[in-house]
Amino acid sequence: MSGRLLVRGGRIVDPSQGIDTVGDVLIRDGRVASVSLEGQEEIALQGITILEASGLVVSPGFIDLHCHLREPGSEEKETIATGSLAAVNGGFTTLCVMPNTDPPLDTAPLIQFLRQRAKEVGLARLLPIACITRGRAGQRLVEMGELVEAGAVGFSDDGDPVEDPFLMRMALMYSAPLGVPIIDHCQDPSLTQGGQIHEGWVASRLGLKGMPSAGEEVMAARDIELAALTGGHIHLAHISTSGTLDLVRNARSRGVVVTAEVTPQHLFLSEEAVLGQVLEVGEADPYAPLTPFAYDTRAKVNPPLRPRQDVQALIHGLQAGAIDAIATDHAPHNLVDKACPFDEAAFGISILETGVGMLLSLVARGALDLSTVVRHLTIGPARVMGPRWSQFGTLKPGAVGDVTIFDPDEKWIVNTDDFASRGKNSPLEGQTLQGRVVATVVGGRIVHDRSGIARGPR
Repeated sequence: MSGRLLVRGGRIVDPSQGIDTVGDVLIRDGRVASVSLEGQEEIALQGITILEASGLVVSPGFIDLHCHLREPGSEEKETIATGSLAAVNGGFTTLCVMPNTDPPLDTAPLIQFLRQRAKEVGLARLLPIACITRGRAGQRLVEMGELVEAGAVGFSDDGDPVEDPFLMRMALMYSAPLGVPIIDHCQDPSLTQGGQIHEGWVASRLGLKGMPSAGEEVMAARDIELAALTGGHIHLAHISTSGTLDLVRNARSRGVVVTAEVTPQHLFLSEEAVLGQVLEVGEADPYAPLTPFAYDTRAKVNPPLRPRQDVQALIHGLQAGAIDAIATDHAPHNLVDKACPFDEAAFGISILETGVGMLLSLVARGALDLSTVVRHLTIGPARVMGPRWSQFGTLKPGAVGDVTIFDPDEKWIVNTDDFASRGKNSPLEGQTLQGRVVATVVGGRIVHDRSGIARGPR
């Protein structure tokens, strides 16, 4: 990438360097050249493109450790092009793409296909996550070394757990010298089979089969112990319970290599969302009459939305650093998948374009602080990926020139018709969020400029 780009006059928040100050970010040839206090460094403006960021927050580009783009095989739900556009609109510059496509990402040519398609689209950077087992069938391991060489940044059978503990042990053992994580879908099918939402009062009231918290925690405990046995890196995807969080804390105290992510939906929504109630934690009334919006399939996710005490525990765990990253688990579906009886509906929320707004709304409420949110969208996920990705999630000179610019004060109403994603499945339809992405820069290129803040080149 040639040329220069100056992001001028914004509030720079870069937790990787402890920076929170008003200043300028200069990007040259696709890399961060300098970060300076406002007016501190004189820059020749001839031939330079300027993003005027006064009154806005400037951060390293957001990294999503966990999303589903559906291509190849389910392009009616999402494509690499539509998903990448949704990502940059939502402030995400790098996407780690899950392998539950059709066919699954279990061979080097499929990994190479995904990377090539991302280059052709030219928006967000895509990092493929390969299957743990061939065909995600849970029977035989993939050729891990070959897949890493082709560009895979981790392994997961996401959507399905690896039920065989010996197979998971081997996966952790073989992945360790490759320096990549095993990304764990923590779910014991014997406890969750047929479950629709969290096993609690909402499930009882609606007559739906529930998934107990133990269904997540039992598998998390097993795989943490296998990581301890092998020395491998286990990354727990979309954790949703206080019990799982306690397991992570305990494992780290023993030196186990374990990291964890949480989704915006598990921080912002609780089990009451299935009743059509998108409320601040603590406001739900279990005795309120059911509304026509009960059985809202748009709030059906896996793992399920949990009780309010779990939401609060996850928020506190994020603030305390017990959780490493926020990841979207973007799961787009078409109308047929959601406009159906609850037990037939697909799991998942289309979240790339609302995730940051949900998180910044929590900041506006005082539930989270801004630095915590930015840290867990930038340097946090970069560190989960490993030392090879040290130039991501930071604005240090020489780092990749990825920048996200957002307005933490802008209030806006969610309208899924405006989504770039083909997935319109969001329980936030019609809700007001506070905080919105204004512009996104990938490798020094402006790939999203909603408010027209770009000027130049001059």
